[in-house]
Amino acid sequence: MTDLDPKIRQLLDLMASIEQPPFREQSIAEFRERRAIGRDMLILPSPELDVVRDFEVAGAEHPLKARIYDVEDGDARPTLAYFHGGGFVFGDLESHDSVCRRLAAAGEMRVISVDYRLAPEAPFPAAIEDAVAAVADIAERASDFGADPARLAVGGDSAGACLATLAARQFARAPGPQISFQLLIYPVVQMGEETASRRNFAEGYFLTRDMMEWFYELYMPDGGDFSSERVSPLRHDPPEGLAPAYVVTAGFDPLRDEGRAYAEKLRSAGVAVEHVNYPDQIHGFFNFTAFSSAAAGAIERAGKAVRLALG
Repeated sequence: MTDLDPKIRQLLDLMASIEQPPFREQSIAEFRERRAIGRDMLILPSPELDVVRDFEVAGAEHPLKARIYDVEDGDARPTLAYFHGGGFVFGDLESHDSVCRRLAAAGEMRVISVDYRLAPEAPFPAAIEDAVAAVADIAERASDFGADPARLAVGGDSAGACLATLAARQFARAPGPQISFQLLIYPVVQMGEETASRRNFAEGYFLTRDMMEWFYELYMPDGGDFSSERVSPLRHDPPEGLAPAYVVTAGFDPLRDEGRAYAEKLRSAGVAVEHVNYPDQIHGFFNFTAFSSAAAGAIERAGKAVRLALG
């Protein structure tokens, strides 16, 4: 087995040395605030872009905050609608500002980051409904956003990648935007089923088993059917016409095996897939450019893959 990136090991040791109460004993506000503290020390300086602009997109119940990133202004730009990770519980425009800047710079494209509703204030399926509504709005009002609806991709990391794939599946089946590509970064695509990676990396690699279970409890407080497509798309066959995908996994990530299985399932169904695994990395490494030997290059490679697919 590949050894863990030494820089990532330094980060994990640093995190372990910081004293803080168990996350289950923190309020949601405290948990989110602690996640935000020290965020800047985890990332290298981000690219300066000609376009960084805040605005709103439609959500399922009310407008959502969003942010445009691009290397140039203009009309009908190739566009990636991006949904941040955070277990459906935390994360926002600021938490993934650096990732979106780097994707926009590498892909020379428009990235639109969407701040969807979070649990527990807005539990399942609010985030999914927001993602679908936002993508539809971006396509319908493309000229307002400088986007090209014929060159529209969806993407995200972790929980955000789940939202991206569910939006892509919905629009493959029903009238709406034509999704040209999916960027799925260490996606969570199933709940309730043990895998070797979930078992082997349950503790000590940033994302833990207990934390994932806590996220699920907050996201689905009344329980629910873990086998449904909106919770576990891995357990369902892809619809016809599903957009090609670029899937990123990390070797020491509890979600590694399901991400790999999802890529294989898409490929078996005839969907064009590029699966890239970073064997010495952990979940969330795209957000750790100051501590990961692979993050900056991985983001650049992903951005270029989206741009190449969009033409």
